[in-house]
Amino acid sequence: MNIENMEAFVYVNHYGSFNKAAEVLYLSQPSVTARIQTLERELDCRLFDRLGKQIMLTEKGKQFLPYAQQILQIIQKGRLHLQEKGARPQELRIGSTVSVSNYLIPDLVPRLKQLFPQLRFKLTTAPTDELVRKVLDRELDIAFVRKVAHPSVQSYPFYEDPIKLYVYEGHPFASLGKVSIQEIRYQSLLFFECGSLDWQRLHRVFEQLEYSPNIMFHADNSETAKKLVLQKVGICFLPGLCVKEEVSQGRLIPIEIEETKGISLHTNLIALTGENEEFIEALLPKSVSFYSI
Repeated sequence: MNIENMEAFVYVNHYGSFNKAAEVLYLSQPSVTARIQTLERELDCRLFDRLGKQIMLTEKGKQFLPYAQQILQIIQKGRLHLQEKGARPQELRIGSTVSVSNYLIPDLVPRLKQLFPQLRFKLTTAPTDELVRKVLDRELDIAFVRKVAHPSVQSYPFYEDPIKLYVYEGHPFASLGKVSIQEIRYQSLLFFECGSLDWQRLHRVFEQLEYSPNIMFHADNSETAKKLVLQKVGICFLPGLCVKEEVSQGRLIPIEIEETKGISLHTNLIALTGENEEFIEALLPKSVSFYSI
């Protein structure tokens, strides 16, 4: 049974699209289709139901999927084992999103340097999609990204950053500590969002309101949004990590809102399956306590 055919099967299922799977595998769409058809002949069953543009696994496809995934993972680990030279790399290439680069990397790198004193570090800041591509293309060894799922990538939960409303010192909400979502209607609101799915939960809260909040400014950078709040231009929902210092100094005050409780930004640590496990293990054990805020 051809491994490349199984790889095509796993990727088509993951992306729900022959075209997208072909793009990721650097193949033409007819080539991917041919591989799936060959696999179906070998297994003597249909693996996908094609309903217009939608692709769904058949019952037989669902039964075969975990075996195909496991086979691909075993082969990848075997290749890595054979290629292992026993020597630690001289450079660790780390990718991260902007927030991680600004607020976590300055603490992480000294810790890694202490554990691996001979190691050099190359740091790259980019959006999640670009970081995943660079990991897949072996341009990065590990990366800190928003939640992702990919058949060739191992993903580990690393950090959860609560999103709360923050107001400046002297704001009427500052002495209250907690307000209702309706009360922000009368405030000038800055809105920062990083494009992740976590922010959609905040949008849904706003959509349920009878009156829309008074959003006066949109920002795509947390530092810009934070500085505008400090200048008393308005108030803003922000991840806790980016305002940790200002909160400790009393310059920004977190405000509890029941309807937005539990909304957080999730950061995962990713690497190619079976690779760079030594560095991942060094980073993960203390991640929760080390970065609690």
